[in-house]
Amino acid sequence: MSFKQKPLAAALCLLALPFFHARAGEEAETIVVTATRQAMRANELLSDVTVIDPQEIEAAGPAASITELLARQPGIEIKADGAPGAVANVYLRGSNSGHTLLLIDGMRFGSATMGGANWSYLPLQQVERIEILRGAASSLYGSDAIGGVIQIFTRKGSGPLRPNAEAGFGSHDGSAVSAGFSGSQQNLNYALQLANQQTRGFNSINNPDNASYNRDRDGHRNSSASGSLAYTFAQDHEIGLNFLASEGRNDYDAGGPWSTPANADYHQEQNNAAYSLYSRNRLNPVWSSTLRLGRSSDDSRQFMNHARTGKIRTEQTQYQWQNDVRLPLGTALLALERLQEKVSGDQPYDHNRRSINSFLAGWNGSFEKHRLQFNLRRDDNSQFGDKNTGFIAYGYQIDDRLRLHASYGTAFKAPTFNDLYWPDAGNPDLKPETAKNRELALHYESGQHQISATAYRNDVDNLIAWAPVAPGSWIWLPANVNKARLEGLTLAYAGKLQGFDVKASADFQDPRDTILDKVLRYRSRQHGSLSLGRRHGRFDWNLEWQASSKRYQDVNNTQKLGGYALVNLQAGYRLDPDWSLFARVNNLFDRKYVLNQDYATDGANFFLGLRYAPK
Repeated sequence: MSFKQKPLAAALCLLALPFFHARAGEEAETIVVTATRQAMRANELLSDVTVIDPQEIEAAGPAASITELLARQPGIEIKADGAPGAVANVYLRGSNSGHTLLLIDGMRFGSATMGGANWSYLPLQQVERIEILRGAASSLYGSDAIGGVIQIFTRKGSGPLRPNAEAGFGSHDGSAVSAGFSGSQQNLNYALQLANQQTRGFNSINNPDNASYNRDRDGHRNSSASGSLAYTFAQDHEIGLNFLASEGRNDYDAGGPWSTPANADYHQEQNNAAYSLYSRNRLNPVWSSTLRLGRSSDDSRQFMNHARTGKIRTEQTQYQWQNDVRLPLGTALLALERLQEKVSGDQPYDHNRRSINSFLAGWNGSFEKHRLQFNLRRDDNSQFGDKNTGFIAYGYQIDDRLRLHASYGTAFKAPTFNDLYWPDAGNPDLKPETAKNRELALHYESGQHQISATAYRNDVDNLIAWAPVAPGSWIWLPANVNKARLEGLTLAYAGKLQGFDVKASADFQDPRDTILDKVLRYRSRQHGSLSLGRRHGRFDWNLEWQASSKRYQDVNNTQKLGGYALVNLQAGYRLDPDWSLFARVNNLFDRKYVLNQDYATDGANFFLGLRYAPK
């Protein structure tokens, strides 16, 4: 069966499932913000969205990385360069690692030089929930959202004062502790969380034939804090503050014959921060306004034998004014944004700052069985001028359980500072990478069952790659020379079957370089996951399985990275309503696998702990 036949066959199988397994019951209401920038019920959305809730984050354990959790979600693949804290890339729907926009409480976060976020230093202990929006989303969020958007929401407070704490230990001399509190007092909501995790790690390099690698453990530590304050000074009028900060270090092996000197000790120190101030006001019965000021920073320093060899810092200052207006039919969105990016460090860039002024408008609404969404955005970038993007979607409610939607959207990614101005290796004439995404989805929702099939095709042009400045020239610079076609089908299920909590997904994709007619590096043709759990009185357990087909290390698809399947097991026991024990084993069967050639992955590993969380 060809790739083009697989989506049709899989979709037919999916359509049959509800009629065998559906049961009557009440559907839990899930509210999503990222898909429209407005709070909406998940069963009204015209986009492909996954929500990772607090229960799933808790089950991942305090020592887990955010990329480990993301790797078990539909449409996401991860490449990691060794032990904890090492560089990790997120590939969403087969797009490049820089094509996924990361938001923290509505604020952009990441490096303007490398073009992506340092995922390894985002502490999962500070996260309350995660929303994943797949597909072109620049019409809502601007640059970078070619593959989609991942938004992290930090912990918030409500209700009576609730303290919490957890501590544990695990493999590689690992430990993790966190403590905090949340609640509300009259018109004030508050939350504060502190955490620390560390491990001696393992040797990041799995190439025993090269003597220049330093065969030592590559450890990692990370300390973090997050908090929020929100004060309601009048009905429907609120001001607030959110912040997240982390600081840490990881050891790594530069390795290879180019390492000078051989067997040197390398490490990186990383500081991340994001905060925002906001004022949310209902100005009249139909008009709500949100003003937000925020700043994020990504500060990285590299060392060899304890001497600093590099430093780079990105600062992003952001201003937003969003207006939501209820109309006789639907809701309108009007917003103004300004983003100021500044980079600094050891490299002398020709230009080290830029600004982007943006205007966006949108509307979504429904009548009878029909639902519509429109979005338009214009970004005026001080480096390369204007860029317009749009999104249009239509949905039809076939019956009470079955709905269909189709959409078309455009997106772009601005060249990074490294692409444009890296000394002797930048090209200031680069244009933005662009994308056109088409999507068709079918959703079935009945009682405790949610099933979806989403087919997509995303054509990406002007991809930036190294190329000779003229035919036969030995001088190579970044250029807009590549094209890619990202097409595929995502199947997903979440619900209860015979008393078991079940979550499953399968991705059939063809992320292809259309110039070379080769599969893009580090991306598989098939990957999927399955989670099966149950509660027995005070005891609960969850079994996770994730698998991937082969991938390729190089653009010509000659260096194969084998497929793999991993099994994880999580269990918990409630000592009383407030205290519980938890345990987790990852890679239960000690599977040997590779995410990046020459870089090691962890074998079977465990973590045990005690949690205090009053209900």
